[in-house]
Amino acid sequence: MGDHTVRRIDETPLPPETGPWLLPGATADLVAQASWLRPEFADDQGVLRLASHSFAVEADGLRIVVDTGIGNGKQRANPAWHQQQTDYEERLRAAGFAPESVDLVVLTHLHTDHVGWNTRAEGDDWVPMFPHARYVTSRTEWDHWAGAELDEPRQQMFRDSVHPVREAGLLDLVDVSDGGTDISPGVRLLPAPGHTPGQVAVELSSGGERAVVTGDSIHHPVQLAHPGICSCADIEPALAARTRHRLLDSLADTPALLLGTHFPPPTAGFVRRAGDAYRLVPAPPEH
Repeated sequence: MGDHTVRRIDETPLPPETGPWLLPGATADLVAQASWLRPEFADDQGVLRLASHSFAVEADGLRIVVDTGIGNGKQRANPAWHQQQTDYEERLRAAGFAPESVDLVVLTHLHTDHVGWNTRAEGDDWVPMFPHARYVTSRTEWDHWAGAELDEPRQQMFRDSVHPVREAGLLDLVDVSDGGTDISPGVRLLPAPGHTPGQVAVELSSGGERAVVTGDSIHHPVQLAHPGICSCADIEPALAARTRHRLLDSLADTPALLLGTHFPPPTAGFVRRAGDAYRLVPAPPEH
């Protein structure tokens, strides 16, 4: 898009039971009402397809990774994420994004499946995966978790995937204004609260073209057909729904791309109005 290049770096498909747990309002009957979800985004039984991946962006000479997935070899309460072993790093390198070459890592929010590859194992320690990068998240996000009483699984996630980055002096907290805040040319953080208090979406712009990475303001395309469906992990569901409506309305019937942080392939698409809701029209492969 414009002078930017965006690549999806796959980590892993999420297991079929993820959908009913994550989006309990997305029943099979409701999913069946949106025929455009099949076969890419849901199967014939109405089971949602979701995935974990990063976006690797080349923007004006900077090499940027947006969200870092679940990670390998980490102790996790979720059995699907526990001690995972994937070829994510190899895929990242094959795409031309050797970790040591990355300049910027954007964390849309500080949840376990978005920070896992922040670090890698080195002996008994966890060290930054991207040693020369500036890791960016919103100050509101950091302040929320710093002041919260964390259960043990979340404490473990911070110990192995967030604190090592901060202790290395690589974590950069950004004050995100209501209208968004630029962090580099053509890369802007947009406030997207509700799922977490300080979550951001990431707007990429170049040469008159635009794309928005959702973070978890939208987990799955079924939330375009039914924007009121919220995630079981949303801290403020009503606010999350308002954020989703606002984002979709800003993109609807425009040439801007929507890049879903958990959308399975085809991950990029255009938002189109469909009555009182929306639908996703996948971008052509050559886009």
